[in-house]
Amino acid sequence: MGSGDDATTVRFGDLVDEFVGRDGVVPPGAATGFGHESLRVNGKIFAMTVRGSLVVKLPKGRVDDLVANGDGIRFDANKGTPMKEWLALGADSAIDWTAIAREAYAFVSSRARTDT
Repeated sequence: MGSGDDATTVRFGDLVDEFVGRDGVVPPGAATGFGHESLRVNGKIFAMTVRGSLVVKLPKGRVDDLVANGDGIRFDANKGTPMKEWLALGADSAIDWTAIAREAYAFVSSRARTDT
């Protein structure tokens, strides 16, 4: 995975533009604390940038498949344990960031509705 902080910032900005205005979406900077620079739906993070990578929340099976195909890696929040439902994509990833963020949005928004 490439580091590409500048490319990541630009690509993530495009995602923000794509999702702002959707029902329940809160843009980066609207929250405080962990993930304050993330995209959230109904209070839950679905996409964020960390260390030059796009990080999205997806079903474990989808993450398993993408990792097995070499399309990304499991996100590790510096705690030494990769997270089962979080995928990290480098700025040089061939994965369509908008499409994968749409998957994450759908996954998290459906879970957020059932959590309440």
